[in-house]
Amino acid sequence: MGELVDKVKGNLNEAAGKMKQGSDNPAVRDEGKDQELEGKGQQLKGKIKGILGDDI
Repeated sequence: MGELVDKVKGNLNEAAGKMKQGSDNPAVRDEGKDQELEGKGQQLKGKIKGILGDDI
């Protein structure tokens, strides 16, 4: 179950980050890049949990 939650959170963070990168404000664009990377990390965590199980 943790696998799915991590993947969904990752997708949401990645999508929100991509939206923020379209802003005219440079600070918001930087925040969007960070949020997109965080989302990719969460997705990777979910994939690893799927391979190893929720024991990690």
